[in-house]
Amino acid sequence: MNEIIRKKFTELERLVGNTPLLAIDCEYKGEKRTVYAKFEALQLSGSIKDRVALYIMRRAYESGAADENSVIVEATSGNTGISFSAVGAYLGNHVRIFMPDWMSIERVNLIKSYGAEICPVSREQGGFLGSIAMTEQLANDDPKVFLPGQFSNEDNCTAHYETTGAEIIVQLGKLGLTADAVVAGVGTGGTIMGIGRRLRTVNPDCKLFPLEPLNSPTLSTGYKVGSHRIQGISDEFIPQIMKLDECDGVVSIDDIDSIIAAQRLSRELGIGVGISSGANLLGALEAGDRIGGDKTIVTVFADDNKKYLSTDYCSEFEVREEYMTRHLKLLGVRTVGM
Repeated sequence: MNEIIRKKFTELERLVGNTPLLAIDCEYKGEKRTVYAKFEALQLSGSIKDRVALYIMRRAYESGAADENSVIVEATSGNTGISFSAVGAYLGNHVRIFMPDWMSIERVNLIKSYGAEICPVSREQGGFLGSIAMTEQLANDDPKVFLPGQFSNEDNCTAHYETTGAEIIVQLGKLGLTADAVVAGVGTGGTIMGIGRRLRTVNPDCKLFPLEPLNSPTLSTGYKVGSHRIQGISDEFIPQIMKLDECDGVVSIDDIDSIIAAQRLSRELGIGVGISSGANLLGALEAGDRIGGDKTIVTVFADDNKKYLSTDYCSEFEVREEYMTRHLKLLGVRTVGM
């Protein structure tokens, strides 16, 4: 790695990570609870995936797997593609993103705004699995292609082990706490596995609860079933890096309930987050029901709400009797910095 590129990575590292930990005080089913969430909307391109893109690219440059002439090619449902587009733009790499054509228009336009090329993939072409196959074929055909392979690359988990999980330990430590459980929606599985493994270095009994949409329970069934509105998670299959045998049970959350939770975080606390963040908040409350509402449970608010303004995030829904949000009152938010 030459000195110019080394300096670029140093500057990028100043723009990624070290996000606040939010303490969301609430009342759930009449019981006072606090959910701790990393506020990842403050990252370089607005999502937790910046951590993964930066870590993978640094490792690739250090090992010689990529250089300034490499073309970064990745299959994604959105946030990872945006992150590689931003990081690639700064490093000077051309980026090609393969993404299912039913993702929000905001995601498409954000990728384009970084100068990346986007290749939409229809359901007839195989959707998510078709996207991955196309990127692998490109890598086989062109030696200039660098394939991050987020669904199978253990560096995805390591990025969260070395950064997100380590930061959570420091921030909870300032409050005199250690994590009893972590909840995170599964797109690749890197977030839950990386954070969870790091938290277990401090508390070996820390529980790991991967989250899926109740409407499309891929983790529970092992295959695609149903459809859902939580873009970025449950991408039709269980990724290679998602190790269910290291976890303590799957949390399943309704997609409309998740939208309502995300809307309420914005409208009542001024925290504009995406739909998966609403799901993670509810998932943390469900985890509290399983292990005790007084336990220290952490999650992530993976991105902001700006990628969802053309989706059902901006629709109004009735709060049905079976929804968790019917029993939830948001009381306030506190921040814990680095």
